[in-house]
Amino acid sequence: MEPRKPSTVKTPIRIILADDHQIVRQGLRMLLEAEPDMVVIAEACNGREVLKQAQELLPDLIIMDVTMPELNGIEATRQILSIAPGIKVIALSMNSDSRFVLNMFRSGVSGYLLKECSQGELVKAIRTVIKEKTYLGPGISDIVIKDFLTGWQTTSDSAFSTLTPKEREVLQLLAEGKSTKQIAESLYISIKTVESHRKQLMDKLEIRSVAELTKYAIREGLTSG
Repeated sequence: MEPRKPSTVKTPIRIILADDHQIVRQGLRMLLEAEPDMVVIAEACNGREVLKQAQELLPDLIIMDVTMPELNGIEATRQILSIAPGIKVIALSMNSDSRFVLNMFRSGVSGYLLKECSQGELVKAIRTVIKEKTYLGPGISDIVIKDFLTGWQTTSDSAFSTLTPKEREVLQLLAEGKSTKQIAESLYISIKTVESHRKQLMDKLEIRSVAELTKYAIREGLTSG
């Protein structure tokens, strides 16, 4: 009896798509599932949903939009990787602003692409980061190199470095027009705690109105407004 030959069938890369636009997710699913070694196991329309899915499904990789409701891609990535550091995340965004790019990398992503990229570029990025490498899309590498040469500058008023994770979550929800009660229910904390977080972030940022907080949150990439 001849010895059994080892199987040459590779386990497909298990992917979650996180984007608040259904048409984007549908397009990405069609593109990726045309690849023999990739399978989309779930879709999420906001950061809180992809956080839940990542915990339950433990995918190999997540394609993550940066600006999403409930919880943005920066915070979602940070929380996911704190729980499951083995998951790879590729940011896919319309925004090439250095603040967005660098904050996503600080949160732990392995790659950053613009939504205008080609199918081949996205597939190449996925296969690159799965091999424990970093991938920068066209136009993104120039931003990262420039900031590296200038010392990876971090401004003192950056929400990513100034506020606590919970304060950033409260800030995003406030900017999205949620009431104190709605924020408390969403984050499973008391109304008093929400009010305390709001006071703290206003004191830290020296901002005294929700309108100014909203402008700040949009500028920092915590919400699209």
